[in-house]
Amino acid sequence: RGGWAGSPGCARSSGRRRAMGAGAAGLLAAGLPALGGLVALGLLLRAAWALGRAARTHLLAARGRGAELARYGAWAVVTGATSGIGRAYAHELVKRGLNVVLISRSLQKLKQVAAEIEEQHGRSTRVIEADFTQGSEIYESIQTTLQGLEIGILVNNVGMVYAPGLVNFLDVPNIEKTLSDIVNCNMLSVAKMTRIVLPQMLTRKKGVIINLSSEGGRHPQPLATMYCATKRFVDFFSRGLEAEYHSQGILVQSVLPLFVSTNMTNNLPPNRYVKTPEDFAREALNTVGISSRTSGCLSHSVQSFIYELLCPEWFRLSSLGLKCTLAVWGKLETQMPSLKHE
Repeated sequence: RGGWAGSPGCARSSGRRRAMGAGAAGLLAAGLPALGGLVALGLLLRAAWALGRAARTHLLAARGRGAELARYGAWAVVTGATSGIGRAYAHELVKRGLNVVLISRSLQKLKQVAAEIEEQHGRSTRVIEADFTQGSEIYESIQTTLQGLEIGILVNNVGMVYAPGLVNFLDVPNIEKTLSDIVNCNMLSVAKMTRIVLPQMLTRKKGVIINLSSEGGRHPQPLATMYCATKRFVDFFSRGLEAEYHSQGILVQSVLPLFVSTNMTNNLPPNRYVKTPEDFAREALNTVGISSRTSGCLSHSVQSFIYELLCPEWFRLSSLGLKCTLAVWGKLETQMPSLKHE
C-alpha cells in the first residue's frame, strides 16, 4: 500500500525533499549577505548615534548651555574632597557661586582645602571628618551636621581601588577587609549620602546629584572585577534615580571618566588622554543639565567610544582579551596605589 523503496512515489518524494533542501540552502546563501549588511548597518548607526550624542553634549557644554548650578541651592556637598577630582569639584563649584561642605577622612587636609577655598574664592565652607570605609555608623553624624543647610548639589566622589591593580579576585590583598572597605566606600556611601540629602531637595523641588562612576563601570573587566562591579552599581543607581526623580526637579548625573591625574592613578602626567582634575571637573560640570550620563569631557568620550569599538565585551572576557589586558596595562600595575581612596 505504501509502496517500496524503488517505487515511483518514493522517488518523487525523495526528489521533492532534495529540491526543498536545495531551495533552503539557496535562500540561506542569499540571505547571509543581507543579514551581514543589516548587522553592519546597525553597528554603524549605533556608532553614529554615540558620536553624535557625545558631540552634542560637549558642544552645548562649551557654549554654556548647562545648568546654572547656583540656582539649585546655596550649598554643595562633596565627598572625598581633599584631593584629586573631589577637590577640583569643590573649587569649581565655589567659583560658580556655591558654598561647600567638604567631607573626607583627614581633618588636617580638610582644613587646608577649606582655607584655600575661603582665601581664593571668598565663599563659606564647612568640614566633616569621616572615613567612608567604616560603614553605616558614620552617617548619623554627617546628617546632623548637614541639617539646616540648603543643599543644591551633592557630589558623591569618594572611592577607592586596591593594589596591585590587575589581580584575580582571590588574590586581592587583605581580601576580607578590602571587600568591606570597597563596598562601604564605593557603594554604600553613594546610597547613604543620597538618602540624607535627597529629601530636602524634593521639598524644594530642585537639586543636582552627581555620582562618580568610572569607564570600568560600563562593562565587566576581569582582573579589576570588584572595583568595576562597584562602579557598575554607581552607574545603575544613578540612572534609576534619574528616572524616578527627574519629574520632581532633581537632576542625577552618572560620570564615567577614564584616566585623570590623581592619587588614585599615581598622578599620571597629564596629556591629551589624561586630564588634570581641574580641567576634568570644569568640563564635567558644564555637562550638568545636558547629559545624565557622561564620560565628563570630550577626550574621554572619544576614548570610551574607541575602546568599546576595538575591544568589545566578548573580547575582553576571552582568554586572548585577558592576555592583551595584561600586556597593555602591565606597566601600570606597579603604579596603582595600595588601598588609597580620595
